[in-house]
Amino acid sequence: MIQLSHDMKTLIVVLGPTGVGKTELCLSLAEHLGTPIVNADSRQIFAELPIGTAAPTAEQQKRVKHYFVGNRHIEDYYSAAQYEADVMKLLKEDIFKNHDVALLTGGSMMYIDAVCNGIDDIPTVRDDIREWMKARLANEGLDTLVEELKKLDPEHWAIVDKKNPRRVVHALEICHQTGKTYTSFRTNKKKSRPFRIVKIGLYRDRSELYDRINQRVHVMMQEGLEAEARGVYAYRDQTALRTVGYKEMFAYFDGTIDLQEAVRQIQSHSREYMRKQLTWFKRDETIQWFHPDNIKEIIKYVDSCLKMEYYFHEFLCLYLKH
Repeated sequence: MIQLSHDMKTLIVVLGPTGVGKTELCLSLAEHLGTPIVNADSRQIFAELPIGTAAPTAEQQKRVKHYFVGNRHIEDYYSAAQYEADVMKLLKEDIFKNHDVALLTGGSMMYIDAVCNGIDDIPTVRDDIREWMKARLANEGLDTLVEELKKLDPEHWAIVDKKNPRRVVHALEICHQTGKTYTSFRTNKKKSRPFRIVKIGLYRDRSELYDRINQRVHVMMQEGLEAEARGVYAYRDQTALRTVGYKEMFAYFDGTIDLQEAVRQIQSHSREYMRKQLTWFKRDETIQWFHPDNIKEIIKYVDSCLKMEYYFHEFLCLYLKH
């Protein structure tokens, strides 16, 4: 394990699409670096959804300490802005006090961006507005709210994921609470961070990813996804459950589709989400891409980055002394 000077900190970010194999790779990398794992998955934070979100198992969490896994409940409101604040506090007050390197991994684009680049200072939504919009989503449906967003904030409507109720509802919450457009709060200014960021992307051939996703859904069913979904069915209107794996099972429980079709839709929607992730990640030119099976190559790359940072830091200290 590489030892760095006390005041030098690095955040290693391992990202990639769903089903690519981030979990096992990061366990090995975390063990090599002697550091815990900071999870960046917006669904794995919910304690009630371990199977459908493919959250790290108890054994994996015992092997390496994880943060932000099962630490919230589906009734809780939690945003990317809150995640940014929580992770920055964790790094400053805990991880970077005990380690020179932190490891953040996941596939939630907004969460990763929030930590690496910062998120805009958007007002916290009042409880009454949140409850009102939650009821509207349940009663009026997503399509109606999408049309409303088009009228209130056409600029954001043009770029928002119109199939993601969390994104659409949050934008409308801000519009109604402030009387301003959601766009007016989006400055897209990158925040400076008091640590270095090294990004590693994991890839596989598209056909291989499709096969892995299809197989993983079958494994989820074997592990009890149906029972897990039935256990939260009463909370189906919660934003956390308007997501792949649960909305399809709820449709099956309602009798609108059969179980075989629900499984097929989960596979299809998971593949669609995977394609969105890849499109998002490919825009970031700072990512160094590897196949997840090349663990030795990835560790070698990480070590070389840390060595480079170490020597640059020592050179800078000598330069400043003179």
